[in-house]
Amino acid sequence: MKDIVLGGGCFWCTEAVFQRVKGVSEVVSGFAGGGAGGNPDYWSIHGNDSSHAEVVQVTYDEQVITLTELLDIFFGTHDPTTTNQPGTADMGSEYRSIILCGEDELETANKAKDEAQKNWDKPIITEIKVLDKFTPAEEHHQNYYNNNQQAGYCQVIINPKLEKFQKKFTDYLK
Repeated sequence: MKDIVLGGGCFWCTEAVFQRVKGVSEVVSGFAGGGAGGNPDYWSIHGNDSSHAEVVQVTYDEQVITLTELLDIFFGTHDPTTTNQPGTADMGSEYRSIILCGEDELETANKAKDEAQKNWDKPIITEIKVLDKFTPAEEHHQNYYNNNQQAGYCQVIINPKLEKFQKKFTDYLK
């Protein structure tokens, strides 16, 4: 099993998408991208310049799905061309598009970004760097969509994202 950390806006949205991907065994919402220092939580990264982003740690079986395929889904389910607002109402640096990986995965991530650029008119601004530290979010943020499907945010923001994912990536559905 391998892990990759991805940020494409609200972690609830990104988590809901990757929980439905064949070969993904676990998705954990959390915080990363601001360095190894500190112990970020939801309130410390919102409204403060902590430099951390809302992200998900995706654990996957590379015998079922490749990193390149996961990154294709990543780039196809959020807007990686907007600064701190990847296609939703959420705004701020904590919602930026970011890939955090091992040093040995940087080349694959950069190639995936270059390939994804063919699908966008504006430049992709996704940050790609080596993961320093991933901190899981509080328990009530985990599995959020599956536990709260009737919530307004889920209905208005996450449902359309899932519909887009399910239409575009049918071969990857669990």
